[in-house]
Order: sequence, then structure tokens, then C-alpha cells
Amino acid sequence: MARVVVAVMPKPEILDPQGKAVMGALPRLGFAGVSDVRQGKRFELEFEGEVTDAVLDEVRQMAETLLSNPVIENYTVTVESAEVRA
Repeated sequence: MARVVVAVMPKPEILDPQGKAVMGALPRLGFAGVSDVRQGKRFELEFEGEVTDAVLDEVRQMAETLLSNPVIENYTVTVESAEVRA
């Protein structure tokens, strides 16, 4: 079994109020050294068998049409082993 991860983030030119709120809270909680925070979404899709180029193309279509808003968000697609969990 394999896992394909779609990470969706606001485009750099789009304001990120949630990221700004987290950025403001970090120093108040004693965390220093963070210069910026952007908040996004992570989708984990599990597939039986091998993840082929055709499967990845289909996942990219999913990301374009459902998982992200391409006007204001960018996305990346990566393949992970389903057994690797922290």
C-alpha cells in the first residue's frame, strides 16, 4: 500500500491571516527565531498496489479540480510509504 500526499498552500502573494495569527502567538508562548508562518492543508490518499505515473496524473487532476483552488493556492504531490508514520 502506498500513500500519496497532496500539500496545498496559499500562493505567496495571497494574505494568510491564520499564518499571521500563529506567527503573532509564537513569541508570546516563548518560541523565538521563526521568521514567517504559512498555514495550508494536507491530504493523504492511500492506494492499493504501485503508484504509477497514471495514478499521479489522476491525483494532480484531483488537486486541480477539488483539493485546491488554483487561483489562490499552489500544491505539491509526493509519494510516501504507508508504513512510515511518526
